[in-house]
Amino acid sequence: MALFSVTAVAETPAPGTSGIEGTIVVSPTRPGPIRKDEEPSVAPVRNAQFLVKAGDATVKTFTTDGEGRFQVALPPGHYVIVKEGAVARIGRWRFEADVVASQMTKVNWTADSGMR
Repeated sequence: MALFSVTAVAETPAPGTSGIEGTIVVSPTRPGPIRKDEEPSVAPVRNAQFLVKAGDATVKTFTTDGEGRFQVALPPGHYVIVKEGAVARIGRWRFEADVVASQMTKVNWTADSGMR
């Protein structure tokens, strides 16, 4: 008897696949003012789950990797992406994207941690 294991792996999408791919980072990562000679504090959003919504319905979920990267196949349309469990009044964890047939929409999103 053979055992089979299925593992989801981020890989190059097949030609003709549509969806969204990119990275999500968060800033600021530490409280307090940013000094003029200092870079803003930014970090990848690691291993976080996001909901992909069309209207009020959740159509898919995805989880970022250790570097904040993700890829999700979707049919053409307009989508709202929100972090699962994000508190509505703290930070900004909502993004929007339009998916075109046979294309991967590339995004680089920065979430606002709400830290000040």
